[in-house]
Parts: sequence; C-alpha cells; structure tokens
Amino acid sequence: MKEETLDCAKMHDMPVCFVASYKSMVNNPEGKWVYVDADREAADLYIVNNVNKGDIVITADIGFAATLVAKGVYVLSPRGMEYRDDNIASLLEMRHFAAKLRRQGKHTKGPKPLRKKKNGIFPKCF
Repeated sequence: MKEETLDCAKMHDMPVCFVASYKSMVNNPEGKWVYVDADREAADLYIVNNVNKGDIVITADIGFAATLVAKGVYVLSPRGMEYRDDNIASLLEMRHFAAKLRRQGKHTKGPKPLRKKKNGIFPKCF
C-alpha cells in the first residue's frame, strides 16, 4: 500500500506524508514520515489538525473518514473506495449496525484480506 501510494504520488508530482505512532517506526522510510505518540487517536488527531481542504487521505476508519469528508478532504479506503458526502452516512450506519450485532454476540464478517492485485489497488492512479 505504501509503495503504491508513493508511486501514484510520483506520477502526479504530489507530496506524501505518512503519519504513524513511534511504535511503528520504519527503518529507511521513503517519503515524509511524521511520528506521533502511541496514544490511540494521536495519528488521527495530527491529521485532522494538519490536513487541508483538497488533500487526499487514505484510511480504513469510517468514523475518521467522516470527519475528514466534512472538512473537504478527499478520503479513500485502502481498497480505493472514495468516502463522499453521499455515501458516508450509510457507511456509518452499517458500521454501527455491525458493532451492535457484535455486542449481542453475533459474529459478523469483516472485509476479505487485502491482497496485492496484478494492477494494484489504484490501477489508474486516480
């Protein structure tokens, strides 16, 4: 995922900034990296406080995506789906419903494991 993001950014001459906790430090990282505290929401908080309208963020967290969409940020899932004003409410509802089922002891399936595709996650690179 990181490699595809960097490749796509190079194609469009766009800067990339990865945000991660100190627990996830990478040796010899490519691209710009910002390391934050290991607190649960530290990376999200950093992004929310530093993102600008029109920026692109990749996240699997639908709740976080909703916050960013409201700020005019383009938000993509790791699978390439765009979170938008017209779909974020229904995605949040589905997330809430699945969490409710899990609290009731019912098992819900998550997404299939992410596998590298022949053409990558973003084959056309936007």
